[in-house]
Amino acid sequence: MERNATACAMEWSIELEKGLRSKIPGRCVEAVLQIEPRLKQWAGEPEATMVVYNMFGLVPGEERLFANTIFLRLAEAFQLGNKHIRVSIVRVFLSLRRHCRDKKRSKRIKGILSKSRVHNHLELLKRVKIVFDTGDPESRALALVLFGCWADFAKDSAHIRYLVLSSLVSSNVLEVRASLFAAGCFSELADDFASVLLEMLVNIVTYSETESTVRLAAARVFVKMGCSYSVAKRAYKTGLKLVLDSSDEDFLVAMLTSLSKLAYKSTLLISEQGMGQSLISATLFRALFSIVEEAELPSTMQCQALKLLHKILLGRPPNLSCADMPEFTELLRLVDNASRSPIISKSIVAIHFLVEIVIKFQRRVEMGSAGVCTLPMPSEVVSLIMDRITLLVKPILCSCQFNHVKVFEQVQSLLSLLLLLVGEHPDLGILVLNKVHYLIEDLVDTCTTMAGRQADSAVNDPVEIRGERDQKINSKLIFILNRFVLSCLEILNKAGTLTNQVFDKVKLLVQSVHNCSFFDCYTHIIYSLLLDTRTVWICMINRNDEARGDDGNFRTCLQDFIDKHELLTLEFAKKMLIHRDTWPAYRAGMHAACQGAWVTASFLFGQLIMKVQSDIFSCWLKSVSYLAHSQRIIQLLFLTKHDSSSVDWLEMKELPITFSEDNLCEIEQDVAGIIDEPNHSQALVVAYQSLISAGRTLETTFTSTNAFLFQRWFLALRAKVLGAVMEIFRVLSTIQSEQNTSNDALVGKCTIVDSIKFLQQITQISFQLKRLSQEFDLIATSFIGIDSKSSNIIKAVALSCSLLAFSTGFAFYIRSLPAYQNLIRGLGSSQKCSHAMLIQNLVGRLWNLDRELTSNLAMLAEVIGWSKNCFHLQSKNQILDSSCEVKNIVDVCNYAVSGIVCWQNEAKMVQDDKILSEVITNGSQLLLNIILKLMYIPFRVPKFFFKVRPCVGSELFISSGDVRNIDGISVSTGFPLSLNLCLQLKNVPPDLPVRLTKFYCILHCSQKLVLDGQSNEQTPWSPQPWEDSNVVEINETLFQYVTECTKRTNYCKCFGDGDINNDGAVSVFVHFELSERGQGFSNCLLDVSHFPVGSYRIKWHCCCIDSQGSYWSLLPLNAEPVFTVLC
Repeated sequence: MERNATACAMEWSIELEKGLRSKIPGRCVEAVLQIEPRLKQWAGEPEATMVVYNMFGLVPGEERLFANTIFLRLAEAFQLGNKHIRVSIVRVFLSLRRHCRDKKRSKRIKGILSKSRVHNHLELLKRVKIVFDTGDPESRALALVLFGCWADFAKDSAHIRYLVLSSLVSSNVLEVRASLFAAGCFSELADDFASVLLEMLVNIVTYSETESTVRLAAARVFVKMGCSYSVAKRAYKTGLKLVLDSSDEDFLVAMLTSLSKLAYKSTLLISEQGMGQSLISATLFRALFSIVEEAELPSTMQCQALKLLHKILLGRPPNLSCADMPEFTELLRLVDNASRSPIISKSIVAIHFLVEIVIKFQRRVEMGSAGVCTLPMPSEVVSLIMDRITLLVKPILCSCQFNHVKVFEQVQSLLSLLLLLVGEHPDLGILVLNKVHYLIEDLVDTCTTMAGRQADSAVNDPVEIRGERDQKINSKLIFILNRFVLSCLEILNKAGTLTNQVFDKVKLLVQSVHNCSFFDCYTHIIYSLLLDTRTVWICMINRNDEARGDDGNFRTCLQDFIDKHELLTLEFAKKMLIHRDTWPAYRAGMHAACQGAWVTASFLFGQLIMKVQSDIFSCWLKSVSYLAHSQRIIQLLFLTKHDSSSVDWLEMKELPITFSEDNLCEIEQDVAGIIDEPNHSQALVVAYQSLISAGRTLETTFTSTNAFLFQRWFLALRAKVLGAVMEIFRVLSTIQSEQNTSNDALVGKCTIVDSIKFLQQITQISFQLKRLSQEFDLIATSFIGIDSKSSNIIKAVALSCSLLAFSTGFAFYIRSLPAYQNLIRGLGSSQKCSHAMLIQNLVGRLWNLDRELTSNLAMLAEVIGWSKNCFHLQSKNQILDSSCEVKNIVDVCNYAVSGIVCWQNEAKMVQDDKILSEVITNGSQLLLNIILKLMYIPFRVPKFFFKVRPCVGSELFISSGDVRNIDGISVSTGFPLSLNLCLQLKNVPPDLPVRLTKFYCILHCSQKLVLDGQSNEQTPWSPQPWEDSNVVEINETLFQYVTECTKRTNYCKCFGDGDINNDGAVSVFVHFELSERGQGFSNCLLDVSHFPVGSYRIKWHCCCIDSQGSYWSLLPLNAEPVFTVLC
């Protein structure tokens, strides 16, 4: 357990005291600077509670004493020290103030410099005031800055207020600027002080002899006048008047920036109608318009004015139309002209603004008697963006001396705008792809011309170096365009506008790249994979089949083209390996795996195993090779023809996948024969064994780290899915075999008994698949920072498992059969409820994707006699996006639900066991068709699979709430167990993309005794959630609790909530308030009063909610504690 600031307070106070008393030169300044990060840590922690005191063995309140001692020592050092010490102390408090303002900390965490926490604030102010009264102007300025940093308690002192205001009229510029800083800090907290300051600011700004630096500093203070609405409104109007009366360009920019920020923070000002709105239009807009159009002004000033206009537009109410904005016509003309400016920075800012306008407003809006204001058509904006991209990249293509890194950032920014436009207007997809094709053609032509010039010129080292540099730059650009095309295709697929014309455009685009030998093999492969992305094109094939209603000729032709095109990809992969481009080959294999091109991925990873020297890299490559090999088998089995040209190519080149195990080498040689057999089970066995080997390879090599936790967990779940499918095939095969041998009545009776056994097996498999879907939910929410595409792929697999569980559970469900009634009674009440949960689990995933489908499922639930009032709950980050896989799975869902509903209607009149055989036969065929349709959907690995890093997890430290109990955690029989808890986040990266706000934990304990050998020691901990039998259920319980808890307005009502199950197990929920370092404390009572004497293990699981309301699971990273019930 890490020591927090409370536990370190005495140590820090002593070290500061020693440093300040040291006679070593520079040691005093070093001690002052050393306390800065410690104070920042302290500022991010809540005030200590009894739990903190008990867990660290502290005296209550001692940290407040040491904190005030530290501040007093710093104030004394400021009073008695030299200039260097004073400057260092001011820097510490300035940094602490910025830290407290930048960090969006909880409202429960009071600032360390707040009046309620600094009890000796009068002594601090007294010592600093002595410096102000007796020091030189620089010391007076430093004292004023300290007053500003201590504004929370300094603002209440009349003497300090007078000092700050009187210093505004000082003759020393440094002192005036310092007093402006302090006055601004006071104004943020006290509106009466702000009112006085506002009058003085006007005098400072309008006084003719005021220094320019002071005038600019005064202009920046206006943004701090937002303590109350009345003061902010007065400051805003006063600032506008100053803008009209001034011609100083620097002052105008500073004042307009402050007023725009003030207006943006005070949203009531911008939304205010009448005179306030017309005042903004008549002054602020006119001033900003003139800055943007003034060609002689610096481009940075023009860009700043455009950004301010953009911010003001964003602050307008979303339902505000152009007719309600009198300045809109002029604004639109201004932005349109600026977007075509020859100044690149100004043009890009204006283009961002223009795209926002096109997306936010209607194309044509009537402007009353003024006529019609015509917005640019989206196609015009697309052409404008592509023209600007062409102008940006042409200098790079000509090998001019340009900052290509900055240019690439600008290109990516503009391409992101194109994606926004395509998302709003999917019909622009063909136009955008056409424009990108032309850009690539220009790039190819330029590269070809440059290559010819270099061949004609004399061969020398500088030319070769420049040629290599140009090739890298051009490859980088072409790679950016590749990612854009792939994202564009995914958007078009979501919108359902992926057509044959789109495919033709992509085909032409890929051919243009292949026709240029200037690009490396990696570039050729990633563009070739655009046509081998089966997840995208199969969705288009399915829609074309529905629209055409033909016999599948289009499907066959397109799939033949994809299979043959795969040969070209393999040829490029072979060349890359021949040239020993191992790192690009690995990246290409990773790209292929993420696109579902498993033949290419399997070939590349298999060949790379022999080319690495490191044992760690070799282990990793073996694991991903096993994964690729497994998926390659499935792809050859379900997705391609049995006479696949890629298999023939591999055999012709004599390039088998390389594995170390001899048995898999033999299996690899038999794959071609297996996939030709009608029974899919044997091929799935091979794929299953490869997945198991992939997980074991990582497990045996990386046992002491959780860096590969995601990979091992994902492989384990994928193997479980294949194992469940294999079990279904085995049961279906056995059913068919048994029915074929049933010829007489006696055998028929045996068949009925066997069929009930088969129904039990198939029902158990459906429950396993339903749990697997929940395990995929858990893995998707257990890795904070996972990219959205990877998360959606995992959630799509969870949807597939949920659908398969539903189909398996209801393919043979005939409620009217006496045999099935006996089956239900034999399964028990818990399994009976699981049938209802199969529907609930599936409905929750489909709710935002297909309302008609969910309605049909709800009707099915009512028909079979179950209520639909508690459908599967989902967090925001669990909601599915309509990606390629999801659309295909939803199509299978429609097929499965309609088939099951139809079958249920036909079977309503079934009353006799004689028809059981027909029921099982029809159900088997329906289930088999559903499985084959699901297996036909291409599988791609999440991109997050290739990001090897420790996962963000949690450690929970538990101690007895009874401070007298120092030998461990124990409680007397018949009493509840009081616990002190410390939650510590681990492996949190500094660039975490989400902000975590709320933290919860569940403690669960069953009456299962711990063995004597384990009662007094913690077992070695290695997080393997895929082997934990309770992790899914505990996480589901915690999620449901958090969902209800977040709806309440008072946290205290849910802190101590607990529950005792029917089996005697007990659970309790705890809420934590974490510091900025990810540490929080709490306590709870675990009701184990009914537990018999013995030792028990406490299972626990934590979660958090981010600022967007998404639920994240925090995997346990330390051992589960054991407590003892004493007699």
